[in-house]
Amino acid sequence: MTFPFKIAIVTGGSRGIGRNTVLTLAARGVVSIFTYNSNRTEADTVVALAAAAGGQAVALQLDVSIVAGFDDFAARVRAALSELGAERFDFLVNNAGTSSAMGFHNATEAELDSVFAVHFKGPFLLSQTLAPLINDGGRIINLSSGLAHRPMPYRAVYGPIKAAVEALTRYMAMELGPRRIAVNVVAPGAVATDFSGGMVRDNPEVNARVASHTALGRAGVPDDIGPMIASLLSEDSRWVNGQCIEVSGGMGF
Repeated sequence: MTFPFKIAIVTGGSRGIGRNTVLTLAARGVVSIFTYNSNRTEADTVVALAAAAGGQAVALQLDVSIVAGFDDFAARVRAALSELGAERFDFLVNNAGTSSAMGFHNATEAELDSVFAVHFKGPFLLSQTLAPLINDGGRIINLSSGLAHRPMPYRAVYGPIKAAVEALTRYMAMELGPRRIAVNVVAPGAVATDFSGGMVRDNPEVNARVASHTALGRAGVPDDIGPMIASLLSEDSRWVNGQCIEVSGGMGF
């Protein structure tokens, strides 16, 4: 890999959409510093796969729900950047997430607090913490969900909080505009990963139901999403800002 190269930070990069994003970026010559929560073995696998793709990736542990750890994480990012011969990075992808299957009637305060911490408070304050390290002219992508736009049973906590992420993105785009940092949202539809216990990936009935409600006739896979994220980080998408791009194959049409 030749210098200068672009550097991305991808949260939740050891599995699913985040993993695919890291590997897609590696194939395009972008170095990723990605986070994992607890599974170091999977993180090491991603590092090895990125190298096999001709790229480079660095794994750092982070629980995005623990804000008290963000300053330490920023220090570790600075150290990783120094080892790469850089002072700043170019792209931030706020991808890390957990699922929630609670509806309005059974949602608890603890569930609200947990989902809010991971999906809204974490990305908000992590982006704020890392903003001084992002190069002017960089990019930030937040992950939302089709559930922010189309209500479904037992998603009354998850969907609205993802809708809040979309509103936050527009404010971030406005306030970071003077630094020419574009901020956008990618909102996947149902994707066959281990998310929600692998429900779409491992349950044939659920997978078939998703396919029947999707214009392109199948459930999504991580390789449908990672390249979309990578394309929004490219110079070709430099004039896309403050937008929500749903990547769902036409789910719900």
